[in-house]
Formats: sequence, C-alpha cells, structure tokens
Amino acid sequence: MGHERVLLSEGSSLTAREFVAVLGARGIDVEVASPTRRPLASFSRWCRAVRPVPAPGDDPVGYLRALDALLAAGRCTALLATHEQAWLLAAGERYLPHARGRLAVAGAGAFERVQSKISFAALCDELGIPQPAWHEVGCEADLDRVGYPVWVKAAYSTAGRGVRRAATRAEAVSAWRALGGAGTAGPAGASDDSGRDGPGGARAGATGRTPERAPVKVMVQAPAAGAYRQVAALFDRGRLIAAACSQRIGPGAGGSAAARLSVADPGAVDAVVRLGRELEWHGGLTCDYFSDGDGRRLFIECNPRTTEPGNAAAAGVDLPSLTIALATGGPLPRAPLIARAGVRTRSTMALALGAAETRGTRRAVVGALGRALGGRGPLRGSREVLTPVLRDPPGLVPALAAVGAVLVRPGAVADLAGDAVGAYAITPATIARLNGGPA
Repeated sequence: MGHERVLLSEGSSLTAREFVAVLGARGIDVEVASPTRRPLASFSRWCRAVRPVPAPGDDPVGYLRALDALLAAGRCTALLATHEQAWLLAAGERYLPHARGRLAVAGAGAFERVQSKISFAALCDELGIPQPAWHEVGCEADLDRVGYPVWVKAAYSTAGRGVRRAATRAEAVSAWRALGGAGTAGPAGASDDSGRDGPGGARAGATGRTPERAPVKVMVQAPAAGAYRQVAALFDRGRLIAAACSQRIGPGAGGSAAARLSVADPGAVDAVVRLGRELEWHGGLTCDYFSDGDGRRLFIECNPRTTEPGNAAAAGVDLPSLTIALATGGPLPRAPLIARAGVRTRSTMALALGAAETRGTRRAVVGALGRALGGRGPLRGSREVLTPVLRDPPGLVPALAAVGAVLVRPGAVADLAGDAVGAYAITPATIARLNGGPA
C-alpha cells in the first residue's frame, strides 16, 4: 500500500518547506501546487510532484480551478494551506467543490477580521487582548498619535515587507509615503497590488505622468519590549485542538524566527483561545507577540494560518498531521495538545539570510552559519527543521544555492525574498478580482 499523499497550496515559502519535512518524517508524501517549476519545497525526497498552477495573485479563479482539478484526480487526501492562499481558499470556496472533506479553513468573514493588521488590532481591543498603542493613519497628523519611535505598518503585507520603523516624524512621513498611505505605489504584498503593471507601478497615462493610486490603509503602532514569541494554534470551529508557543533565539529575514525555543505560556494560549472562540475559527491560527518575562504580553499581529510548524512538531505537536485529520474527519484529541517547553530548533539557511539582511556582510553570514552548524550559544542542542539533509538530502541544493548567493552578494537576500513572496502573496486586490470587483 502506498503512502498517504497531500497537496500543498504553494511551495515557495519556508512554511511549505517545513510542512514537507514534518509530513515526510511521518511517512506522508506531498504534491506542491506552484506557478514556478522548482519551488523551495520541491527539493525533497518526500515531494512527489510539482503541479503547475496559475499564480494565485494574478489569476485567482484560474488558480482555484486548477487546485480543484488536482483534487478531482483523487491522488491527494487533503489540501493544506501553507501560506496566504488560506484567505483565497476561504473566499473562493465555490470554485473548490472537490475540496469538501479535504480542506480545513475558516469562513471568509472570519478572515476579514484578522487578515488586516488594522482589523486585528481593533479585534484585540474588542476582546481585551493586550497590544501596543496603535492608531489608523488617515492623514499626516495621525502619524504622531502614539509618539516616537513607532512602527508604520501597511494593513496588508507579508514577510515583513510592509512594516517600517521610524524614529522621527520625518522618517514616519517617509515610511507612510513609501508604503502607499499617501496614495503612492505601495510595497509588494500590500493592498494596492503594486508592481503588476510594470516597474513603476501603475502605467503612465498619455501625459507621461504616473497616476497615484488610492491610498493604502496604514497604521502606526508603538514598539513592544521583551522577547519575540509566537503562539500557533489549531481550531475545530472554535474549539482548541492544539497549541504551541515558541520564542525567537535566532533572527531570519524580515525579523522572522529562524531559530526557536519552545516555551510554556498559558496566558498566550488563553488569548488565542479567545480569538478562536470569537471567530469560530477552523484551521490554523498563529499570533505574534512580545513577552517581557514578568507575564506581560503585547500582541502585534495575526497570521490566519499555520506558520513554520517545525518547532511545534519537534516539541510534540504535529500541526500538519492534525490539520489533515481535521480536514478529512479523522480522529482528533479530546483535550487540547500543548507543546512541551525546552525544545530548540533552527533553520540554518534562514539564519544565513537573516544575517545577510541585517548585517549586510559576508562575515556576518559566515558567523551565522558557524553558530548554527556548530551549535553555539542559544543554538546549542538545536535540530534542523527546514532542510534536514541527513534525512532528506535534496534539501541541500536550495540551502547551498541561497547561502552561496548571499556569500557572493549579501544584498541578494532582497531578490530571494522578493521572488518567494511574489509566488504566494495574496492581496485585497486578489480577492476583489475573485469576486468580480475592481482590482
């Protein structure tokens, strides 16, 4: 009898690659839906096929119909949303008749309350979930509402590409304009769908002038002190199935957690349970927050999906396998599973990319590699979860390619990240096109 096989909604993200590693270790094979021929997740002995699909951001209906055709073929028992396609799958349910009994995502209305950073902040206020002071920016004067320094955030963005830190008012104005808050072209992955009409954003008109876009929604938020953490949860229509908390012990690109330590944080779990119940959430839900070590937490963002599940799996909570059971009606635990504390994991390639982005030197990249591979400092005793090459040798190929690129030119990390984000980003314009409205 062959192995169970599932379909991933994309294969370019670090999350997709960790899904492959976690599932493969459990004897589950994957197919990857991808607009690119060789996405990151394809470099694995557990990836059985890359299925070509339209880019979801460019052709959402075509993408959904292609997914449904793949499910209709009957090779895969479940469809797993590994990145922002979760939002698209929820909004485009009508195009996925063969996903019934194979997909676990919340309703489109629930996504609308957490996909936007502004909507999520408003929901936290409504539920009494602590967060840094924030304010939506409607005009330049609103940038001063929470003082300086401040984070200026596009309401819709991914991979840290729509977030800028400003220490002064001048920097805040510059960030607001760069993100599109003043009606200019915004960042890749932001809500203005920038860059799709050419290098300069919208095409120039007959006069040769580039027209301004409608302003992108932007917020300002005060900084938060403490350790950067995530709480990842899985819900069955509002009931908590499993949860895992982790703390960043090594930075990746965009400020992500390229190395993690699993931690016990019941207060964070309680907060995400309140969210899940309020939204009657179905599927994965991940929240970012800061903890000061004295029990005080400030939540800053919500990812309405499961992100980078390697640490949780190493700590005893296999979110990808539980999601398959949730989607297909398989057995689920009666009491919530909570990941054990004290487990250290790393993504060596992501650590190298993070060093290239933040330090911008070959020496920094080499140092990050040495600490990871030598298990030094906070990485001592950590296990590789992104490209575990001893168990999955093909994973060495993209790791060497990415590390080699940033060793030759540290600035190449921006191109690598941009290519990956472009393959999976979903914007409000994407959802508008799906629903037949103006993009």
